[in-house]
Amino acid sequence: MSTIAFRKDVRAQVEPGGRGNRPPALLRGGSGMMKTLLRQVAPRAGIARRCFNTAMGFASSRDSPCPPSTSPRPWLFVGLGNPGEKFRSTRHNVGFEMIDSFAQSVGISMSSVHCKALFGQGLVDGSPVFLAKPQTYMNLSGESAGPLAAYYKLQLDRVVLIFDDMSLPCGVLRLQLGGGHGCHNGLKNVIHHFRGNKEFGRLRIGIGRPPGQMDPKAFVLQTFNATARNRIDAALKEGVGILKAIIQEGLTESSRSANMEQKYKHLRPKTLPQ
Repeated sequence: MSTIAFRKDVRAQVEPGGRGNRPPALLRGGSGMMKTLLRQVAPRAGIARRCFNTAMGFASSRDSPCPPSTSPRPWLFVGLGNPGEKFRSTRHNVGFEMIDSFAQSVGISMSSVHCKALFGQGLVDGSPVFLAKPQTYMNLSGESAGPLAAYYKLQLDRVVLIFDDMSLPCGVLRLQLGGGHGCHNGLKNVIHHFRGNKEFGRLRIGIGRPPGQMDPKAFVLQTFNATARNRIDAALKEGVGILKAIIQEGLTESSRSANMEQKYKHLRPKTLPQ
């Protein structure tokens, strides 16, 4: 296809004080060729803009996707937590535990470091899956999650964050697409690094509320008692199944079935230890 370039206007060369470039006559005003060209180019320009947003890794699920590809679209699962032995098995680190459980289940090694995260990748049911545990400490999790989504040019509806949630009873899981940060500092930082875009998946793991007047900050940095530990271990197994369902069915369909199975856990007596 030949390139249509701007050329110097002939009159600009011969008229006194003539200046500047003008488009060739066939592209001016209301010519038929001009209108035909615009009709052909404008839709493609719109696709290009949407693809650019997607390539930056911050397109929402409401954006129209790029032209379909025959290759399976990848998933990015990011578990939130704090690095180091000091924080191992604490309530705030259940996101890390979920990633470890899933990685072990599907045979993905978490031995690499990428974008400030312990990282692993592999194929699950034919789909590329990236797993990450940011090593930035909880409150700076977005410094890892943001660059990861951008690096792999992911739409945010292909990203799932996994984290602890005090608003859910211990061991209860909730899967959703979009929403606020719910005063969770790690989630808040991720939203910031996603440029305010909230249209990504969240797998929330209930840890229960602190007893009495206990400081929530101290509560999330404690380990679980025996009863709560059993509930969390059961939730991790259920969560592995949910993540596999996401890969097979997508977020919307898998959230319906997962949340239906989980909702009756809310009926546990409040007197049971958390």
